[in-house]
Amino acid sequence: MTQMVVIIAVLIGALFLIERRWPKAVTRFEEGTLALLMAALTLVSFTQVVMRYGFTSGWGGALEFTRILFAWLILFGMSYAIKINSHLGVDIMLNMLPARASRFMAVVAALACVVYAFTLLYANWLQILGIDVRGGAIDYWAKMFKVGIGLDDLRYPVWAQESFGLQERVQRWIAYLILPTGLALFGYRSLQAAYDIATGKRQYIIASHEAEDLVAENKDAVKD
Repeated sequence: MTQMVVIIAVLIGALFLIERRWPKAVTRFEEGTLALLMAALTLVSFTQVVMRYGFTSGWGGALEFTRILFAWLILFGMSYAIKINSHLGVDIMLNMLPARASRFMAVVAALACVVYAFTLLYANWLQILGIDVRGGAIDYWAKMFKVGIGLDDLRYPVWAQESFGLQERVQRWIAYLILPTGLALFGYRSLQAAYDIATGKRQYIIASHEAEDLVAENKDAVKD
């Protein structure tokens, strides 16, 4: 587990340095990854429907594979949504506060997301506060990696098993790798948002006035 913590810390540090040098390349990578996950999810679902209803056939593990793809899409996408400020939220109370108080509360909200991500990653730190809790995504992933058990239905192709000596079922730790990775990215992006809000580079951690902006943009789209 300690090795996983170090690896995540190194990856986040590398992401910070790379993004400072090539910010557009990082954005393209994130968008490309999300597009690939969504395309794979759509393609697998579509082909499975065609095979099932058109040829009374299909391939085993399709349902489990789509669930994994959907989980990856969510857990990877939530950090990107923080980055581009597209998470929906309620800002009526923030807008009623004075500017400084509103900024302070927005920073607190962003830091709360950091604490939330860190708690899900490694809940043992709560013992400092007297809360008897253990585990987290890192601990869970480490156990799956150590045990090496496979998924329920998703299996490697026979040729891959024979060529590379793989076990029959895809290991759970491969599918669950997004748990610590996605939460670490979410915490990192939330920390970035807190800094940007504190320095006046952005207003909130959520998308503010999105509904009003859409109405304003399309007010002339429909005519009586």
